[in-house]
Amino acid sequence: MRKLYRTLAGKLALIQTTFLVVALASIAFTLWVSWQLEGGAGAINEAGRMRMLTYKLTLMHQAGEHIEVAQGVASFDAMVLSLRRGDPSRPLFIPDNQTSLDRFKEVERAWLPLRGKLLEPTEGPALRSQADQFVNTVDAFVSAIENAIATRTALLGGLCFGLVVLVAAASVVFVSGTFVWIIQPLQRLRDGLKQMAARDFSLRIDESNTVEEFSSLALGFNAMADALEGSYRGLEHKVAEKTADLARQNERLAALYDVALMAVQSQPSTQDLAQEFAAKICRISGADAAAVRLAAEDGERLLMLGHHRLPASMVEAEACVRRGDCACGEHLETVAGARIIPIRALGQRKLKHCEAAGYQTVVAIPMRTPNRTVGEVELFFYGERTISEEERHLLDALAGQVATQLDNLRLASRMREMAVSEERNLMAQELHDSIAQSLAFLKIQVQLLRRGIKEGHSQEVEASLAEIDAGVKESYADVRELLLHFRTRPDQEDIAHALRSTLSKFELQSGLSTQLTMAGQGVPLPPDQQVQVLHVLQEALSNVRKHAGASSVELRVTQSPQWRFEVRDDGAGFDALAGRFDETHVGLHIMRERAQRIGATLQVSSQAGQGTQISLTLPPQGRSSAPDISLVADVAPDPGLAARSV
Repeated sequence: MRKLYRTLAGKLALIQTTFLVVALASIAFTLWVSWQLEGGAGAINEAGRMRMLTYKLTLMHQAGEHIEVAQGVASFDAMVLSLRRGDPSRPLFIPDNQTSLDRFKEVERAWLPLRGKLLEPTEGPALRSQADQFVNTVDAFVSAIENAIATRTALLGGLCFGLVVLVAAASVVFVSGTFVWIIQPLQRLRDGLKQMAARDFSLRIDESNTVEEFSSLALGFNAMADALEGSYRGLEHKVAEKTADLARQNERLAALYDVALMAVQSQPSTQDLAQEFAAKICRISGADAAAVRLAAEDGERLLMLGHHRLPASMVEAEACVRRGDCACGEHLETVAGARIIPIRALGQRKLKHCEAAGYQTVVAIPMRTPNRTVGEVELFFYGERTISEEERHLLDALAGQVATQLDNLRLASRMREMAVSEERNLMAQELHDSIAQSLAFLKIQVQLLRRGIKEGHSQEVEASLAEIDAGVKESYADVRELLLHFRTRPDQEDIAHALRSTLSKFELQSGLSTQLTMAGQGVPLPPDQQVQVLHVLQEALSNVRKHAGASSVELRVTQSPQWRFEVRDDGAGFDALAGRFDETHVGLHIMRERAQRIGATLQVSSQAGQGTQISLTLPPQGRSSAPDISLVADVAPDPGLAARSV
């Protein structure tokens, strides 16, 4: 039980229970006193009726109203009986003090002789005198009741005042207990937390609290303060270490980002890239000088591609270093990661140029891509130098980054070279299939012309001159057509403008009418695909001019669900199944090669006397398809329908 009273819940329960019991008792006593007062007030009222009825009966007796007197006496008897027994429902009862009870007995005794005289004929003056005496007895009874009520009213007032005092005392006890048992311990805990927030862990809270809960909290707070004080002693050192580590990590990321942006921002040459990287890695590593060497194709030489702060004599002497002449590049293919080369410890195989320049340590970092070894980066230090594991990883990452950029520049250069070579091959094919054949024909006609002049055959001379004139005109037309094709450039957003320009130039050159029809809405073609599409269409129009004998040409373009280009003419056409494709339509080989470049499908549909249709269908955007070329012979042409595809 004593332990229960030490708890906060026990103390509050004790205070509240005591206050509740006292309050309930006071309220019950107050209700009882109030009830007693109401009963006394009812008795006073009843006594007042008795006085009035006494005078009334006296007057009625003097008037000779004996029947009414008898009824009044019976009513008076009922009043006396009611006072004797009491009536809780009204309420009506005589106060239980002795004086009031004695006075009521006197009233009962005085009523009996008066009752007898009221029921018998009696002289008026004697009855009136006796009635006055009885009323005085009733007044004494009323005074006794009033005195009892006054006493109990004073008691009720004192009780109400006591309740007020009790409420005030209970409030004071509750407030003071709350302050002592709850607020003060909480304030001490709050002050302790503030000191902890200010990194002061020296405060300890008194654990001998009269409230068990706060005593447990103080014990836990002190244990927490001890633990925090012990942990905080080494926390600042750990934070400093982590901050320095984050700074190093940020420096590494910044260095990698800086190196990664070299080839993106300015798109330099390999020499410029190597020169810039040498300066950056020299600054990042804190080296005294740096060199970037490129491995030659034969794998036996290292070429100086870039350098920073190297002596001019050393740059000139080591512009090309053979592997094995010094420690540089010695283990380029076998050793992974950066390696440290102490110059003085090399003995006879030491780096003579490095020693002459005053360097004592060289850090060699291979530049590798997943596919090949690009070269080596060398960092030169005047003093002895070691590198940590983090520095090794950073140097390897930087060297790998620049190796990838150098290799990308090399691959981009080769791709440009291959693109130029392929375009030259196509130009050579076009020249061969047009101007070269015409020149060969002209050469034959010149030989025939010479023979005709020598033999004096005027008809053969005229015929040869006519053929030579036609051949020269044809060659001139071919040259102009090639120049027009080479000058036509696609729009990066919309190919329609380039198509209209091509058809307009074709009309001026051939005199044929053209029509362009475009349907659907599709994603714009990339510029590289637009170039190949234009060349295919230009070659198709060239074949129409040379071989079709048509009067009009129609170009239909469908953009969805995939791009499709159709060139239709109303010329003579040809029999695709007769095997004359290679003989009369050699330009289709060029169209096929260009279609293969963009993964498109080239289809040729023709029949003798029914014109020719050439269709170029591109794969859906984002998907490639196998290139194909098909020749279709229309056995039963169906005018009004679109060209068939195989």
